[in-house]
Amino acid sequence: MNSQSREVAVITGGGSGMGLSAAKFMSKEKLIILAGRTMSKLEKAVSELKALGFEAAAHVCDTSSRPSVHELAYYASRQGRITNVINAAGLSPSMADPKTLLRVNALGTLYINQEFSKYMESGSVILDISSNSAYALPGFVEKMAVRKYRTALTSEEAFLKKMLRLSSLPRSEYEKSGFAYALSKNFVCWYASVSAFELGNRGIRVLSLSPGLISTEMGHLEEKEGEKMLSASAEHRMGTPEELGFCIAMAADERNGYLTGVDILADGGAIRHQRLGALAA
Repeated sequence: MNSQSREVAVITGGGSGMGLSAAKFMSKEKLIILAGRTMSKLEKAVSELKALGFEAAAHVCDTSSRPSVHELAYYASRQGRITNVINAAGLSPSMADPKTLLRVNALGTLYINQEFSKYMESGSVILDISSNSAYALPGFVEKMAVRKYRTALTSEEAFLKKMLRLSSLPRSEYEKSGFAYALSKNFVCWYASVSAFELGNRGIRVLSLSPGLISTEMGHLEEKEGEKMLSASAEHRMGTPEELGFCIAMAADERNGYLTGVDILADGGAIRHQRLGALAA
């Protein structure tokens, strides 16, 4: 196929988990580019996709680095027309300190949306993966945080300083990371909406999707701390990578052209139950 006519879907965090599961629900007419930090992991995932009949490629990318994201976006643009970008790369509270969580989850989303949109055309879509933890911030903290989010557009270091100050409110180190994680994912929802209205006049659709606790390697790291969330879900269980993979691929399908500027909460009803507990009980 002529590279100029080939459609390209890019999935960061595509080496495993929800990212890889989403790839399996994408069209086999597209080139699927899986991106992540470890080439050996990506190559294994690419082999898995090829065995299923997909055309796939791997590219190393650290989403916390703008130059690395720009290199990925440029590479993808040289392979064909970028129609779908799924930003599933991210870290959980057990995996990193607050500053790293904010750099990867929050600023990584900023880099993905800005760098990829340079090469995207009307009819394409960016889907940023958030978390239902985005809904877990106390109301007064969320209001303060949202007022500070635009700092990320002008001074990344000032943004990190402001978010780290908020993250220092809890006592334990894990709670500090959990707070930073919630802030970073709340930022993802906010920035996806901002991007939708900035890029909408170019016909580029942008939205976010917030999973609950999912049965992946990352999800199991947070299973103990997430027990309350599981008990609040309608079926009292973790979601499967396949369930979320289908949901992500559906949301990122370019045919879903009127679904933009919003967050899709795919958490088994946990947040709904917590906010309307008396009704759901």
